[in-house]
Amino acid sequence: MKPNLLYIFADQWRYEAMGCHHADQVTTPNMDRFAGEGMDFSRAYSTYPLCSPHRASLMTGKYPFCLGMWTNCKPGLEEKVMLRPQEISIGKVLKENGYSTGYIGKWHLDAAELGFFKNPASGAAGWDAYTPPGERRQGFDYWLSYGTHDDHLHPHYWRDTNEQIKPEKWSVEYETDRALDFLEEHRVGEEPFALFVSYNPPHLPYELVPEKYESPLKSLDIHYRPNVPEEMRCDPLQTDTRQYFAAVNGIDEHFGRIMDYLREHHMEENTLVVLSADHGDMMGSQGLMSKNVWYEESIHIPLVMRWKGKIASGINDSIFASVDHMPTLLGLLDLPIPETCQGYDHAPGILGSRTDGPEEMFICSYPGGAEMVAAFAKRGLTHKAYGWRGIKGKNFTYVISNGYEPDAPQEELYYNDGADPWQLSPRRIPADCEEKEILELRGRLKKYLDSMDDPFLWRERGEK
Repeated sequence: MKPNLLYIFADQWRYEAMGCHHADQVTTPNMDRFAGEGMDFSRAYSTYPLCSPHRASLMTGKYPFCLGMWTNCKPGLEEKVMLRPQEISIGKVLKENGYSTGYIGKWHLDAAELGFFKNPASGAAGWDAYTPPGERRQGFDYWLSYGTHDDHLHPHYWRDTNEQIKPEKWSVEYETDRALDFLEEHRVGEEPFALFVSYNPPHLPYELVPEKYESPLKSLDIHYRPNVPEEMRCDPLQTDTRQYFAAVNGIDEHFGRIMDYLREHHMEENTLVVLSADHGDMMGSQGLMSKNVWYEESIHIPLVMRWKGKIASGINDSIFASVDHMPTLLGLLDLPIPETCQGYDHAPGILGSRTDGPEEMFICSYPGGAEMVAAFAKRGLTHKAYGWRGIKGKNFTYVISNGYEPDAPQEELYYNDGADPWQLSPRRIPADCEEKEILELRGRLKKYLDSMDDPFLWRERGEK
């Protein structure tokens, strides 16, 4: 029988917020045990550290810009941003190869309903969307999901009608309940299953976390990262940090419920389990909150794979990008990898048949706010030529930033992450720099951009 796939990922959960990584003050015994039993990727990064773009790459193995996913799925833009139904997704490939497929939790890959309807029958508001049965579900049959809605204590979902399901339970707990139901229904049968579970916490609002997890941390003395400015080391950051840690602790408890189920029902040997995130959270580092920047806290994500008896435990330090998830998962399951995938298949390295792996990856961000887009259009410019692009290596971060405003100065930055792990002392590179290393980096970045017809503007060099 083919192996099962269980892919669990949290929103805005950074690499540092896992106990076994010895950084943030979180308590994650279940995740730590899982990491000890599986392969822990120490250099997994979000190609575009924003919800919809990473998710689109995860589902297709393609770069966000090649998918038209230059920002989050939301209303108010000059074009509808969504994962197009015609894309070849992992859900479709799994279904075509005999898998019973399911998706639970946050989707955020469908266009916001308010972009189509003034008063959606589903009740979807803001950036939210009900994705009806059909091609926009990308091959997933069982469906308990929503577009994006950040009320973690009062979540809602849709199944196969536009009637909202309102469980009045913390979203992580409810989604775990339903995941266990799915596992119970599918643990005995001829078809293998593939289930994706997408938790929204620890995504902000940070305060929307159950008291049982927040209360023990209310007097926690926060050990801030060295790159958090002194002036920020008080409220509201102090409270936000405690609540963020509390949400991670809660996720660990419910992740543990799922792992207990697999153990109790002897499913570990035939189930590939993946634990990951879509991007991280700055949480005050560099004086910033949230994500969508090139710093470590924003792009570095947890990624652990466990398949008992098949994947050896240990640390894997290959660079692992958003576009690598789909080809790697299909490779591990011994399923065909579509030619449309642009990512790297890490399966041979994971299974021990090769030792090499990627040494660097492309990272990016594009202006995505409606006001930003309008500002560029008013000047006759395309916003897609701005934002930032870069290369993340094992011990360096290289970025060229055009900013998010038409007149923002261009910056070219190099971070020696080995010598400066807190990224506090970037080297600012002049446009006329002729050093071999910098010229090679520029050339490799341009090769990435050309491969996806990215219109990024190298203004001071007069080239794209």
